[in-house]
Formats: sequence, C-alpha cells, structure tokens
Amino acid sequence: MTETTWKVGPLAEAGGLTVRTLHHWDTIGLLSPSRRTAGGHREYTEDDIARLYQVLALRGLGLDLDTIAVCLESGVDPTRVLRDHRESVEAHIAALATLRERLLHIEAEVADGRAPTTSAVLDALRATGATGPGAEQALRRHLDDDQVRALGARSAALGPAAHYLLEVEWPQLYRRAEELRLSGAPPTDPRVRKLAARMDELSALFSGGDRTISTGVRAAWRADPAALSGDASVRPGQWDGLSDYLDAAREGAGRRG
Repeated sequence: MTETTWKVGPLAEAGGLTVRTLHHWDTIGLLSPSRRTAGGHREYTEDDIARLYQVLALRGLGLDLDTIAVCLESGVDPTRVLRDHRESVEAHIAALATLRERLLHIEAEVADGRAPTTSAVLDALRATGATGPGAEQALRRHLDDDQVRALGARSAALGPAAHYLLEVEWPQLYRRAEELRLSGAPPTDPRVRKLAARMDELSALFSGGDRTISTGVRAAWRADPAALSGDASVRPGQWDGLSDYLDAAREGAGRRG
C-alpha cells in the first residue's frame, strides 16, 4: 500500500502556514520533507505531519524555533506534547480571569510605590500553571523571599511557556542525560554537553542570569527532584550522580572553550 504524501502547498494551507514558512523550516532543519519527487519537489510523509504537529503545538506554547528544535532533538515524547498542549490550553483558559485579577493587584502595589509581596507574585505564578505547592516548598528551602519573588516574576511573565519548560522539557532533559550516563557515555560526549548547555539556558531564562538563584534552583532539583519535575516516581537522591555527571560536562566544556 502506497503511503499518502503531501505537497508543500496543500500542507501549508492545512496547517495555516505559508509555503515560505515551510521552506524556511526545511532550510533550518526544523521540518524537512522525507521525500522529494524526481523533479525535486518536496513531499511530506505521515511522520513529517506528526513532527509538524509537535512544532505547531510547541510554538503554541510560546516557544521560539530554536527552543523547539532543541526540544525535539532531546527526544520529547510526542504523546506527552499532545497531552500537555491540550492540558495547558485548558488550564490557561481557566486561569486567565484569575491571573488578570492577581496581576492587577501586583500592578496596583507597584503603582503605589510598594514592592509586590512574595505571596502575590507566587499567586500569579500558580495561576499560569507553571508550578505547584510542592515545587514552591522545595525552592523555598534554597532561596530567600527576594529570590523567590524574582524567580516567580520571570516565570509569570513567560505565561504558558513556563509550564512547558519547567514540567516537560526540563525533566525530559534530565531523563535523557540519565540515560546517557547509565549507558556509559562520558561527560565529554557532545550529546551530554548539549543537554547541560540547554539546562543552563533554561536556568538563565528563569533566573535572569543571577547565579545565586541558579545555584539555589539546581540545589532544589538535587534535593527534591520529584517536586521540581512533577514526577512522583523520582526518588530523593536518585539523580545525585547525574548532577555530578552534568557538572563534569560543564567543566569539560569550559576547559575546551
């Protein structure tokens, strides 16, 4: 049985995109057609359509193309992308009214010349679905009120993308790194360094480049990975060896650079 394929024009129309966009995504390697006709025309297969959905779902969460490429290269589970996309949309719709009220409260405090309270910022953060009480408690063991406030404000500003980055991509990066560690790949392996670099990018995104906050968040991950990852099956200390492994990858990359 012959597999159904799509030309670039019909696919662009079905996806609400332009042909130029699909050509660009092919050029940068984000979504390349699996086949080409004898005349060189692009033909997209069912696997390509599945990848297109992942790209569009992640873009719908507010991620840029570079981030989406890293997510897909890191082996993000497509089923989880689909489920998370649906759940994040539902949660975002349900939380919009609440988030608006909480942000108005913070705005009023700032307008009055008062610094937003930590509780107000965390309330706004919860309204985005970015983190839960367990993660908040884990972070508070390693960050002071000012640091939690700064972390919360940056997370809240990211909107629904924060939920994806914190609860899907970041844990997935850890799982992929653990797989490489258990397989015997050395910390100097380019794949390990790439994962560590992406984790550091996410850390900088949420911390604003504050190394003290980054160190605190990393310590929270080390002490309570279940709370930070949202995966209750992860045991305390389970990723201790992984943290050392990633640190070794960072040190090796630094010496090389």
